[in-house]
Amino acid sequence: MYPVNLKILIGTIVVAVAVPSMVADTFPLAGPVVSGKRARLHRGQAAAPKKAPAAVKRAIWAANQLRSKPYLYGGGHGSFYDVGYDCSGTVSYALGAAGLIASPMSSTEFRKYGQRGRGKWITVYARKGHTFAVIAGLRLDTTPYDNYIGRWAPRWQIADRTPRGFEARHPVGL
Repeated sequence: MYPVNLKILIGTIVVAVAVPSMVADTFPLAGPVVSGKRARLHRGQAAAPKKAPAAVKRAIWAANQLRSKPYLYGGGHGSFYDVGYDCSGTVSYALGAAGLIASPMSSTEFRKYGQRGRGKWITVYARKGHTFAVIAGLRLDTTPYDNYIGRWAPRWQIADRTPRGFEARHPVGL
């Protein structure tokens, strides 16, 4: 057995403990709020309902951070942090910030996520090839579904989207 330098051992332990908490701290802990039970959109940024559970607020505030990111196929799959995001990477980022998933998921994986059906606060709609979420009444999507001429990018949308062809799933309790 080789002798271990105490300074190296302590340094390794400090890094092992500090790095995960530093990564977790990059998700926002606060953001805009509004009264009522539905999120509201103002200039592309969502405000979380004051009465929403903390996980719902954190998902909304985190998704706000993606508004300036481009659409990138496969973006957000290797890590929650990327230069761009696709549909499931966007939903993964929001749910990761909320503490509802431990690592990014694909559209196919979201088809089996949580419980079947619509949730009270968060519903993930998934099918092969696409995923979007409705969080406190606002749709988090990467498609220009609201007008068909917009750009593909992570963003909030107020227009409803038909869930036909999608499986509705929700986090347990939400």
